[in-house]
Parts: sequence; structure tokens; C-alpha cells
Amino acid sequence: MPLKKKSTGKLISFEGSEGSGKSTQIARLAAHFQKAHREVVSTREPGGTEIGEQIRNIIVHNSKGDEMCAETELLLFAAARAQVVREVIAPALVRGAIVLSDRFLDSSTVYQGIARNLAADPVAQINRFAVGNVMPDLTIVIDVPTKVSLARLKRRASDLPDRMERENVDFYNKVRDGYLVLATSMPGRIIVVDGTKTEDVIEKKIWAAVQARLK
Repeated sequence: MPLKKKSTGKLISFEGSEGSGKSTQIARLAAHFQKAHREVVSTREPGGTEIGEQIRNIIVHNSKGDEMCAETELLLFAAARAQVVREVIAPALVRGAIVLSDRFLDSSTVYQGIARNLAADPVAQINRFAVGNVMPDLTIVIDVPTKVSLARLKRRASDLPDRMERENVDFYNKVRDGYLVLATSMPGRIIVVDGTKTEDVIEKKIWAAVQARLK
């Protein structure tokens, strides 16, 4: 479903491996925009809506999740994405809000397309169908080496790791490489930030990039 009114807002998506620090930097970027008196809407994938959160539970916490095939995973992500675009993101953009999304369509390109070896064309077609004409104005990839990503996951003070967090080193290497290749192919939309720097340094680099790219 395309936007029916001209969008005056901006969509900024955050991507990266598990443990890259996306949530922290989304909160910090939101604070910058709020200081400038802009409406900020933060969302996540899969999730962001009641339907999306139920889909998220199926993807990451279902007891039979390890039996899920890559095609099913791709379609579930796309279903959650289609819902959050139409229920949350598109209306917010029409209002002129800044939308910060913890993952968006690039996650499917990398996680399901590259890391799970699904063919690129069907993944791209499903992505386009899910998002309509809603694309990020800017995508920020927070890059960390796989060893750093896995070490951060181990330090998380949370419950048992979810299905995505239980993947092996080879999977995460593919994810990281996939994001870097994607960024190289789309320099106009995607920037890469070194996620091994301090949170303050990362925040400054992201804010500078946002100001430069989005004016």
C-alpha cells in the first residue's frame, strides 16, 4: 500500500549483527531529534505492532523454532514488516515524524538471503511487496567483528538466548560480510559505523552522518 499523502517525515533504519548496539544508539539519536522538537517514533522488527509482536514470538521463542525452514522465516519477517509499515511507519511519515527502525528490509536481504542462502530475486520481490514504496532515507549499519558480537551476547543479563542468538560463528560471519557488501553496493543510502568504538563516539558519528545526509 503506497503512501496516499506526501511524506514529510524521515525513516532511518539501523542494521547490524546481534549485540552491535543498535538499541542504545537508536535511543541516543531519538534524544537528538527530540531536542530539536521533532516527533520521533521508534519501532523494531519483527514487532512494532500487536500482530508483529506475536509474529516475533513465533520467530524467536517458539519451541519448534529450530525446525523452521528459511522460507518460512523470510515470510514471517515480511508479514511483520508489512503490518508495521502500514500501521505505524507510513502514518508517522505522513505526519512528518522521524521514524527510527531497529532493522528493516535489509535484515531479510542479509539474514535470510545471504546467511541462509535463499535466492536474491525472491527475497527482493518479497521485500518490495512488504514495504510498498516506503524505503529508508538513511540506513546505519553498526559493524562489529563476529567475536565481539558473540562476546556481547554472552554478557547480556537476560533469559536464555533466543533462536537468532543461538546461531553459530559461520552464520554471524555471513551476516557481517553481507552487511558490508550491501553497504558498498548502496553508498547513497547506507553508512557503516565502527561499533567497537565507545558509545559516545558512535553517537557523534551517527548524528554527524544524519545531519549531513538528511540536512
